[in-house]
Amino acid sequence: MGFNKADDAGVFRISEHQALVQTLDFFPPIVDDAYDFGRIAAANALSDVYAMGGRPLTALNIVAFPAGDMPPEILTDILRGGIEKIEEAGAVVVGGHSIKDKELKYGLSITGIVDPYRVITNSEARPGDKLFLTKPLGTGLITTGIKNRAVDPELEKIVTAQMAQLNNKAADIMIEYGVKAATDITGFGLLGHVFEMASASNVTIRIISDNLPLMPYALELAEAGMIPGGAKENRLFLEDRVSFAASVTENLRLVMFDPQTSGGLLIAVPAGKSEQFADDLLNRKVFGQLVGEVEQAGRTPIIVE
Repeated sequence: MGFNKADDAGVFRISEHQALVQTLDFFPPIVDDAYDFGRIAAANALSDVYAMGGRPLTALNIVAFPAGDMPPEILTDILRGGIEKIEEAGAVVVGGHSIKDKELKYGLSITGIVDPYRVITNSEARPGDKLFLTKPLGTGLITTGIKNRAVDPELEKIVTAQMAQLNNKAADIMIEYGVKAATDITGFGLLGHVFEMASASNVTIRIISDNLPLMPYALELAEAGMIPGGAKENRLFLEDRVSFAASVTENLRLVMFDPQTSGGLLIAVPAGKSEQFADDLLNRKVFGQLVGEVEQAGRTPIIVE
């Protein structure tokens, strides 16, 4: 499987019970600290493998660096952060490639492994499934606020820690429960990735807006106009595909369109297992919140109430 249904990674079978999971992601810095940028970029790339039910094995660095305009120590710190996060995931950095560029960019290509009979896709959500989200929303609004010096150091510390957090523990639990459908929430925002799941699965997804976990000050930053360009593009693409209840505020809608960096997993859990799944998340100290459910396909792919 590949990009035909907008899955998070490509899967290539190499034997009866083994398949490779492959993904690639890189971007310019979204925080000032080089080490933290490396950690965030690695966690973001790894998330695609976790969303497919895979286990990461190897990573390749991808670097565009303005040599001569930035001290090499910055690149050293970026790579150190990336390598440490890859090692935390139990994988190994085996090399990479760098080029000179006017704009700094960093990311990784990740190769993982998965049982081809247990691949988790975005196309297997079924009516009755309950949807859980494993990280709060609002990273795009906050990082835009950081760029505009509208965010205090404590909030910057909180959003950095969340973006650098791996999705491995939540992925382990969903694999144990035999989950068939999941995706990670990244650049298309919550509603963009919900649309991909609804479209690929031929269902309608109902989001319970009051249940959405939000990062501190996400709504206030939306009110202040700290809207990333990606949020505006997401909204332009999705507005005709989403039915909002009148009670859903404008600022909350903006949060749902907000592009996330290294966001959480959106996991579709069969209704009969959802309560125990929620209990296991709590008992293992893994964040996860019920945010919606899957229904038979209706007039719009997404309903937000």
